[in-house]
This record gives sequence, structure tokens and C-alpha cells, in this order.
Amino acid sequence: ILGRLVNYLLVPLHTRVFHDPAEYGTITEMYSYVSFFIVVLTYGMETTFFRFSQKFPGERKVYSTALISLLVTSVVFITAATLLAEPLAASLQYATHPEYVTWFAVILGCDAVAAIPFAMLRQQNRPVRFALLKNTNILINVLLNLYFLLLCPYLLQQGVLAPLYDPSIGVGYVFISNMLASVITLPLLSQEIRLVFSGFDFAIWKQMLRYGAPLLIVGLGGMVNETLDRAIMKYLITDKATAMHQLGVYGANYKLSILISLFIQAFRYAAEPFFFSGATDSNRKLLYAKVMNYFVLVCLSTFLLVMLFIEQFKNFVGPDYHEGLNIVPILLLANICLGVYFNLSIWFKLADKTSVGAIISAVGAIITISLNLWWVPLYGYTGAAWATLFCYFSMMLMGYFTGAKYFPIPYQIWRLALYALLAFLIYFGAGYLHAHVLHDGPLRWVINVLLLLMFAGIGYAAERKNKMLNLPA
Repeated sequence: ILGRLVNYLLVPLHTRVFHDPAEYGTITEMYSYVSFFIVVLTYGMETTFFRFSQKFPGERKVYSTALISLLVTSVVFITAATLLAEPLAASLQYATHPEYVTWFAVILGCDAVAAIPFAMLRQQNRPVRFALLKNTNILINVLLNLYFLLLCPYLLQQGVLAPLYDPSIGVGYVFISNMLASVITLPLLSQEIRLVFSGFDFAIWKQMLRYGAPLLIVGLGGMVNETLDRAIMKYLITDKATAMHQLGVYGANYKLSILISLFIQAFRYAAEPFFFSGATDSNRKLLYAKVMNYFVLVCLSTFLLVMLFIEQFKNFVGPDYHEGLNIVPILLLANICLGVYFNLSIWFKLADKTSVGAIISAVGAIITISLNLWWVPLYGYTGAAWATLFCYFSMMLMGYFTGAKYFPIPYQIWRLALYALLAFLIYFGAGYLHAHVLHDGPLRWVINVLLLLMFAGIGYAAERKNKMLNLPA
């Protein structure tokens, strides 16, 4: 996750190198397609691999079958996308840049193949190698960005044309850097990839597809909810220049929810194998409830950290993008709802009822599509932000009520609601103080620190005294 944080540090670079938000809008749009297609190309195989590794312990063909499946589909995808690059680029309104399609096809194919080896490292509890390889990929990407976007233009100003540099490529170097990092990662995973020779079990593969198919729908619904707004924004706002400007501003400010996003990603990396490994523990439901309490506390603390110190955090993006700061609290809350939903959704994976998750994701996708079609033409990126929050909040409620019916877990809803209420009181109270009493100055900073520490301290003390979820020795 530290590596992902380093990768996110490209946002300050990109939003300062590309002063026109429309240029950053191109980056935002293209990566919204990546998020969608990586779900298609992995078709639920990561979670399926975890489940079948637990279901068939010691069966090496579970791994090799999943990997061979992704290898074949990725090669087919890269080949087809490369052959159809020009018409695909034209359909995306990038007719002059068919190379974008080819570059992203390679990125997607390589990342899909790498997904199962990385999943195996997680399943085997080998965090050092996992982190080393992930961070190497990120480091390569960051260094190439620095080379193409900072060093090469600087050398050009000094009259030196750097190797492999063409200034006309512009934002394309962001994509090239990612592609090279993804390609280089595969040989680094050769130790894991060579296990593909354990063979392909057609019977296991059919079972895996049956289990994973609903997860594909869940994933697609999730990506529709997460990235559709950025993928379709330019089609919903009449003026193309305005649309790309709004897309760039929206994409940059979306990144200000980074801390909650990083925490949720770290939690997911650790929690999914943990939840599956403890699937037969008699105390597991109490444990899941206790985990939820701490998860919500950390998320709300992070929300307060960002919003109380928004004057500092806003410098994460370039000044040309600050007009969109009003959507940051909306997106932070949306990400909290998404994280809570992830916690709630573990029940249908453990109970092999992934079809329920598919239905919830489908409903969420319908909400996302409907609200974006309605609100984006009227309110621009602000409408997209509210649509995201409304969607994730609805999914969170559906996840809770379906779980309560089929797989009841003693979540302390009243306690979680009180934590949320306290966080909102602090947020709005601090906003009033800063607007009408304190304004700017060191006293404001001190009070913000005290308010944040007060919330975290109250939450920690409350959980220490929480007797309801004490696990038996």
C-alpha cells in the first residue's frame, strides 16, 4: 500500500505538468476504461482462486487452471484489440490516437495474467515477495513518468533531445510508462508463472467459472458504480471542451479520497484471505462484527483528517483543479459506504451465494446509470459525486439487510451510527468555527488536531470497553 501511495504521488505531478484540466481529463477517462476491462479480463478468478484453494487444499491444479484460463483470454484480448485499434479509437473519439488502444490492451492483458500469481502470494501469506513485486512495478511506472514528463522536457529546454522522447506524445507518456511497468512485471513473476505446468483440470475449471460468473457481474456492477461517471461524462455534457475540463477536475479531486481508498485496499488485501481462512471458526461472526467497528472508526477518522486539514490536502492537486474541492467530502463518504459494503458482502462469498452480490451490484449499477444520466447534464461533476454516494449508500443498506436475513452477524449498528454522528458533529462544528470565529491561523490547526485526537480517543476507549463483542478465550 505504501507503493500505491507512491503511485498516487503521480497525481501532483500530472496536475502540475498538465495545467489544462482537459488534458488530465484524457488520463481520467482512459483509466476509467481500465478499471472496467480488468474486471472483465479476470472474470472473478481472484476470489474464485481463494475459495477453491480453501475448498481443495493442496490441489496445485486450482492455481494452474486459473492461470491458464487467464493467459488464454488475455492473449486473445490483446490480439483482437490490436487488430481493431483504429475503429475502437474512433468510437472513443480518439481517432488520431489508435495507439492508445494498443497500449491499454497490453496493460490490461499483462495485469490480468499477473492477478493470479499475486493472488497466490496473498493466499500463501507471503507479504514480502508480494510487496516487493508490486512496489517494483509501481517504482518503474513512477520513474518512467519522471523521466518522460520532467527530465525529458527539461533537457529539451536545454537544447538536448533525450533518447526515446517525442514531445508530441504528451499525455501518452503516462500510458507508455504504465505499459512498460506491466510488461516488466511478468518476468519478475516467472517463479510463480512457471507453476502453470501443473496442468489444466477441465472439471475444476467449469466449477470455477460457475462460482466466478456471479462475481464477474458483481465486479462489473462495482466498476460501473466506480468509473462509469468518468467514462460517460464527456457524452453527457454538450460542449466537448467543457466536458473534458469537468472530467479533469472531477478525476483530480476524486484522488483526494486517496487515504480512505488506500486503507480500504489494504484492508481488502488482508481481509479476504483472512475471512476465508477463518470460515470454520465458531467465533467468526463475533470477529466480523468487531472488525466492522474498528473499520468504521478508522474510516471516519480518515474522513476527519482530510476534511479538517483540507487546506493542506488540497495542494495534493494543482491549483488549476481546486474549483472541485466541494465534492471531496461527498466522495470520502461514498468510499466509506463502499468499504462498509465490502465488509458486509463477505457473507455471500462464505455462504457460496455470490448471486446475491450480483443482484446488489446490478441494482447499484442501475442507480449509478440513472442518476448520472439525470444529474451530470444538470450539475456536472457535482452530480456525478452525489450519484456515487447515493449508489454506495444504497448498496450498503442492501448488503446489510440481505446479510441479516441469510447470514446474521451481530453488527452493533447503534454504536456505528453514534460514531458517524460524532464525526459529523465535529466536521460541521469545525466548519462553523473556521468560518465565523477562527478563520486561518495556527490556532485553527491546533484545534483541528485536538478534535481529531478527541474523536479517535473516544472511539478507541469505547471499543476497549465494548463487552458485547469480547471473544471467548
